[in-house]
Amino acid sequence: MFSTVSSCGQFLWVFIALMSLSHKVFPDDRLPTNEMIVSSIRKSLPLLEQGAKGSLEQRKQCFNCHNQGLPVMALLTASSRGFVADSEHLKQQLQFTADFLSRNKERYREGEGQNGQVDTAGYALWTLDRGDWRPDDTTAAVAEYFLIRGKDQDHWEPDANRPPSEQSLFTSTYLALRGLKVFGVPEQTERIDAGVERARQWLLMNPPQETEDAVFRLRALRLINASEGVLQQQTSDLKLQQNEDGGWSQKLDMLSDAYATGTALVALCEAGNLATDDPVYRKGMAYLISTQLEDGSWHVVSRAKPFQTYFESGYPHGKDQFISIAAASWSTTALALALPESPDDCR
Repeated sequence: MFSTVSSCGQFLWVFIALMSLSHKVFPDDRLPTNEMIVSSIRKSLPLLEQGAKGSLEQRKQCFNCHNQGLPVMALLTASSRGFVADSEHLKQQLQFTADFLSRNKERYREGEGQNGQVDTAGYALWTLDRGDWRPDDTTAAVAEYFLIRGKDQDHWEPDANRPPSEQSLFTSTYLALRGLKVFGVPEQTERIDAGVERARQWLLMNPPQETEDAVFRLRALRLINASEGVLQQQTSDLKLQQNEDGGWSQKLDMLSDAYATGTALVALCEAGNLATDDPVYRKGMAYLISTQLEDGSWHVVSRAKPFQTYFESGYPHGKDQFISIAAASWSTTALALALPESPDDCR
């Protein structure tokens, strides 16, 4: 019998635990085969390329995370699994991303950044890193920007409130920490170490509120080499949020969608060391494949208030296209990770 004075946190834990029982009733005959996974990826890739190219053509000066960074990372992951992508287009996207950062180099050194601040700069560096971009003066300047932006603070903050991808303190903190780890230079080491230690304490003390928080808290904890106990707990918590249909929701009061599901699966694989043949992962992929539309896209309804001039990138779903292509990028990456170059190759 439940106590009448149970806390909100206890109620949430019970709710999540009850939801986790759904794993036991998910029918095995709905788990995807490799042929289904390959087919789904093949249908998705042309639309990701189309949306990324369309953004490049229409936003000639501005890098954006949803239509360039995330699709490029998905295309690179798929390419490493043997899928054919337009290599010249990928080179063009990486050069565009580097040029975008370079144009803002002096602003980074002064701690001013660019539109989108930490999130945009962080996703840009993540994209370059996935494309094997060599560190240079520009990437060092962006690292300096993260140090100035996070000076004497224990976390980094987004510049906008555009849920789910641009609102989370955990996302911004992970992106800054990742950029510092990969592109920081020796003369920044002392300040980077101090910033990491401040962030470590903040990450350990602050629980996630939504799936985006949980995903990037797990990533950040792995990045700072948190203890295995802490990592296992965050991994377990994220797994327990899987819904009966196999997907994840952005928030507990929402239905499953491809954005939350894709981000959760990729984080569980890359940061939680969850095997892609684990039932939790397979059921997540089954959800993604079952919700992919005939044209190869996924449709996620936007809940962010628009503030930029709308443009058609070439990805479907009109004014929902930007969150939808982000969702498709994460979903395609999650599926591709199940077809690794070697059994344990989750990068």
